[in-house]
Amino acid sequence: MNRRTKILALAVAIWAFLPGPSRAAEDASLLKDMTSVIALLGLPCGQVVSVVKKGENDHVATCQDGNRYRVFQNAQGRVVAEKQ
Repeated sequence: MNRRTKILALAVAIWAFLPGPSRAAEDASLLKDMTSVIALLGLPCGQVVSVVKKGENDHVATCQDGNRYRVFQNAQGRVVAEKQ
């Protein structure tokens, strides 16, 4: 293997294992959005610390106080949060 090929292989390996900045920004934005939705619905939460996407407009949010909510869009198009 020549030097150029080794450098290229190393660069690809490093790039594959580093998280992208856009993904981190998207995650932070989603956490803030879920925190806002749950607060606007009047449910106890504090702050959302993790979100798992279950489907289109369907997420499970875990709050810092331990509460978990399924946040989704119902058949009428309204955003709903159900305690899990």
